[in-house]
Amino acid sequence: MTAFSATVLWNRPEDALFTDNKYSRAHVWQFDGGAEVPASSSPHIVRPPYSAAENVDPEEAFVASLSSCHMLFFLSDAAKAGFVVDEYRDEATGELGKNEQGKLFVSKVVLKPHVRYAGTAPDRATEEHLHHQAHEQCFIANSVRTDISVEIA
Repeated sequence: MTAFSATVLWNRPEDALFTDNKYSRAHVWQFDGGAEVPASSSPHIVRPPYSAAENVDPEEAFVASLSSCHMLFFLSDAAKAGFVVDEYRDEATGELGKNEQGKLFVSKVVLKPHVRYAGTAPDRATEEHLHHQAHEQCFIANSVRTDISVEIA
């Protein structure tokens, strides 16, 4: 099977005591192709200045990974069906909730894809089928307990 890797790097700022829990959560995600993503805890979870609101947080990355996986399968399936996609835009959202043990988790993700086609666009039923296929094929969606729904514009 294919293996995936990422390096997550955080260093304590010199002036941070650390044991008082008042330290920066800013860190970097490094990927094998050389990409580096500035990351942090969510400012909704840990208030600034200890979170870097301009950085990607794990919750946002989780939503984006589900959206990206769905999109990649959708584009492939649309191409195989003969449709030319000019633009795919998804303003996906996620919500925290509590599981059966009362622990926080990303309970819901809503994908809201807007697709612009060149030439003939699929009818509503065909587009819904393409999104259903993409959802079924997305191995990230198949890996999580989160309720994932797709709202087509």
